[in-house]
Amino acid sequence: MVAPILDVCDLSVVRSGKTIIKDICLTVDEGEFVGIVGPNGSGKSTFLLAILGVLRTHSGTISIYGNPPRSRNLHRRIGWVSQAASNLPRDVKLTVRELVRLGTLHSGNIFDISDNGRREKTLRAIEMVGLEDVQNTNISRLSGGQKQRAVIARALATEADFILLDEPLVGIDRDSRNSFLKLLDGLCHDQGKTILMVSHDLTAISQTAHRMIFLEETIRFDGPTNRFPDLERLADLRGIEGVHDYDWNVNKNQGA
Repeated sequence: MVAPILDVCDLSVVRSGKTIIKDICLTVDEGEFVGIVGPNGSGKSTFLLAILGVLRTHSGTISIYGNPPRSRNLHRRIGWVSQAASNLPRDVKLTVRELVRLGTLHSGNIFDISDNGRREKTLRAIEMVGLEDVQNTNISRLSGGQKQRAVIARALATEADFILLDEPLVGIDRDSRNSFLKLLDGLCHDQGKTILMVSHDLTAISQTAHRMIFLEETIRFDGPTNRFPDLERLADLRGIEGVHDYDWNVNKNQGA
């Protein structure tokens, strides 16, 4: 059997004395597109930061390609796109190509004046996200969807196979959102990338991800997208009880 890319076991994270997530157990296999959804403050971003090794764990283990977070063996294997990744200041003078090329730089080549394949990696990443026509355009002139594609390209330029995204759909209009989601789906199916994406947009995730995880302090649901619970079942999973003692549908029909 092929080992999972991500293996999390009994993970708990405590911040400022408060338990944010607890008893998290899951695996993610190569080529999966996994969407993590949940209400604000449910621990979604905390979970991603723990995977990246930014936050210390209170208990449990995290294994990525068989290594702990921040291992040197994971160098350039993980692409990370934060919530603020595309919110660049308006006065930043960077073209799409220059931004993406930054993804090819690392501690081993930052002072290397030779190209060493960086141009090819940059152009390939730009092509993968469909921004060839604007590669010489200043980032500040792009639409929200184009900016998200550009920061995804920067992550791809590292040649990462495992991509983590935190709320990448925020601020993107409907048409750009649909195009962006198709891009992510293509990265999984055509490029063999593995994607773990946090979003509050349950509808968008349900139309794109192969698998959905509902996280609220702990995992309330983990399964195929087509088996994600309806609102009533979801309320049960969250421990939310109805406040009305009558059936709205029955009363509506009686009043018709």
